[in-house]
Amino acid sequence: MPPPLPSSAPASNKALTLAIRARGVVISELALGAPGIAHHFPRRNRIIAGLAQGVLVVEAALRSGSLITARLAAEAGREVFAVPGSIHSPMARGCHRLIKEGAKLAEAAADLLAGLNVATQRAPADYPLHAAMGHDPVDLDALAARTGRDARSLTAELLELELAQDVERLPGNRYQRLR
Repeated sequence: MPPPLPSSAPASNKALTLAIRARGVVISELALGAPGIAHHFPRRNRIIAGLAQGVLVVEAALRSGSLITARLAAEAGREVFAVPGSIHSPMARGCHRLIKEGAKLAEAAADLLAGLNVATQRAPADYPLHAAMGHDPVDLDALAARTGRDARSLTAELLELELAQDVERLPGNRYQRLR
């Protein structure tokens, strides 16, 4: 019998935690139920950095936990990517420092895929969802109605199509075919 769910976990995470336990694994250096306090985050992020192929930092101040995670990832031999921002924004300074120190510039999903040597050439015909989209922007609810699929599986496949640059995500949770 698995240990009880941590009492400090938000109620909204209960279903996710149960699903992970049923089909995956929960990894932690801390006892289940340990509170989510600031000095625990670097230990958690070290595990994340070690398991990941790479780390993408989108925004980070100069004193940011994201920079700790990026450093841990680099030390573990993982790729580090950073999204540049305005030179006037304090929340971009950490990313700029990472880029100066050798992180790969990330302006689009293709930069991540290329940096991780991930092949993205999958024919659009391999995606039944691609055909269901049509050629006009479509929202997730319409796609669910057209395909009879749930939002979770659609979102996963749409992300795959987006990474393959076959689909673009638009404001309002809408999607547009690119091919």
